[in-house]
Amino acid sequence: MSELSLTHDHVDGDADAPVLVLLHGTGGSPADLRGVADELSPRSPVLAPAGPVSEGGAARWFRRLAEGVFDTEDVVARTHQLADFLAEATDAYGWHGRRLVAVGFSNGANIAAALTLLRPDALREAVLFASMLPVPEPPELDLSGSRVFLGNGEADPMAPTAAANALVSALRARGADVTEQWHPGGHQITSPGVRAAAEWISRR
Repeated sequence: MSELSLTHDHVDGDADAPVLVLLHGTGGSPADLRGVADELSPRSPVLAPAGPVSEGGAARWFRRLAEGVFDTEDVVARTHQLADFLAEATDAYGWHGRRLVAVGFSNGANIAAALTLLRPDALREAVLFASMLPVPEPPELDLSGSRVFLGNGEADPMAPTAAANALVSALRARGADVTEQWHPGGHQITSPGVRAAAEWISRR
């Protein structure tokens, strides 16, 4: 459906389950992470928007200047755009007071990380697969109520360990509770990572 400010898919779920906000990677679609969502929290409602930026026809969440080099101004602007969309969706679907958990892969994980760092009013929980620090100097906001699960590959050329560790450091320095799950592979979502993230979601 597209009545809200971003085109998106929506699936109903149980009232006592967290709402999963699925954020696809570059060139993906709202359907990409549905299988992952089913494993993470099968009773959850699902909100899956489409990235509003086109890079040669590939949907993204924000512009980049080169591989691994983000347009910081656009990251910030698109983060606020996504935060505003989440507020619209909360009104439209009656989710006030519900847990919202972002689940992102790659570019989608990076916009979720940006939401966590820049708009804690909009998002306090995120599952990040193959993520890295999306903005070079995040504001010093109080993230003591935020929880983040990070699942990254030790051999990921697109989200190098230094950039992922910079994200973890920035989150922890601002008070966020961060759980790390590293695998030996590259830019991917692994079954052990999904299982660990599902257990992380269920702990709260």
